[in-house]
Amino acid sequence: MKLRADQTGERGLPMPLWLQGALESAQAAVISALVVAAPILAVWATAGFQHNGADTLARLAGQSWLVIHGVPLLLDTVGTGSAAQPQSGTLSLVPLGLTLIPFLLAWRAGRRLARASYTDQLWQALLGSWLMYAGFGVGTGFVCRTSEVGIGLWSAALMPLVPFALGMVIGARREAGSWSRLIGVDAVAWISRTSQHSRWAGSYLGSGIKAGFVALMASLAMSAVLLAVDLFVHWNLVIAVYEGLDAGAMGGAVLTIAQLGFLPNLAVFALAWASGAGFAVGVGSQAGALGTAVGPLPSIPVFAALPSGALDYGFAALVVPALAGVLAGWWFLREGENHFDEWLSIKIRARWFTAAASTLVLGVLIGSVAGLLAAGLAWLARGSAGIGRLTDIGPDPLRTALFVAAEVGIGVVIGYAAGPWLERQQELREADLEAVS
Repeated sequence: MKLRADQTGERGLPMPLWLQGALESAQAAVISALVVAAPILAVWATAGFQHNGADTLARLAGQSWLVIHGVPLLLDTVGTGSAAQPQSGTLSLVPLGLTLIPFLLAWRAGRRLARASYTDQLWQALLGSWLMYAGFGVGTGFVCRTSEVGIGLWSAALMPLVPFALGMVIGARREAGSWSRLIGVDAVAWISRTSQHSRWAGSYLGSGIKAGFVALMASLAMSAVLLAVDLFVHWNLVIAVYEGLDAGAMGGAVLTIAQLGFLPNLAVFALAWASGAGFAVGVGSQAGALGTAVGPLPSIPVFAALPSGALDYGFAALVVPALAGVLAGWWFLREGENHFDEWLSIKIRARWFTAAASTLVLGVLIGSVAGLLAAGLAWLARGSAGIGRLTDIGPDPLRTALFVAAEVGIGVVIGYAAGPWLERQQELREADLEAVS
């Protein structure tokens, strides 16, 4: 990483890295705020708000900016009617799709800062950048809190740094090309100085973690396909909810944008549904492949596509994580890093036992990794929509982890055991293609 000529101040003097990082963060914060404010301004232009004051709209935009960064809002409202009662709750359901906006802006900023920094100076740019973004969050939280919406200033300062700092580090790593160039530590050289057994153990565990990630991504992708098919099949019900709301062209467009922002959440919900763990759609409700029991739902179009009642063939969806496990097991076989099997076969001469034992251990390892990653996604995707029954939305992380781990582990055992046969079939197909050509 070198200092580029265009990263200079007015008299040809290099701009301090902490200042350049602060400017990059300020730019990202302003752009993400404008993107969030655009739909709100569109609704305001069509007289869609009861209170049209500029200060009210600005606070709403700031609160929305904090929500997409994961900052919980403490709601304190009064119900309507003759028996109105004060109600309070927390809005903590994060639209992960909209969180990609600051993440991608930070990714771009991280690449720019990496190009402008030497290896041992990048921390200056990152520190200045993160301090500026934290200050922006604190300022937004301080200005936008009201008697009805409380905002913790510590949360407003620290929570926005999570997606922003993650995106910036990933962007800087992408520009640097390696962690050693980014932070000045050569991990490969350090590993080469360890013992052979340590390197084998590290390779085995590293490949197992990668295979668990492969299993999670494959199961998430297949679950997203199930979600798309479900929306297509129940499209008439979704349209009926839109027509019942009669929100107009602009209101319908904003509602669609909001639902698109929750698409990553819905994909995680679909994964929990397919695994059998299920997810909550309000207090006391549960939707899953093994059965769905929910109470009255709000008039949100995407909820109309939710399968309800007893599902005759819902259990067939449980094959999704298992198929992902088969793919992960085959992938691990192709990596050729099963050093535990090699070590065990040296210690114990009974091959039938060592092969079975090492394969079961592999299934437990990869299944556990996939389950832990699924629990992390479930934790990110779940939350509270504020007040009423919808204070519990999304999958339970522990339950999701157990179901995904068990099903992926079973698939890994099958995939790794069937891997040699799959490899032979692939070799035969390649030989046939060569013979034809």
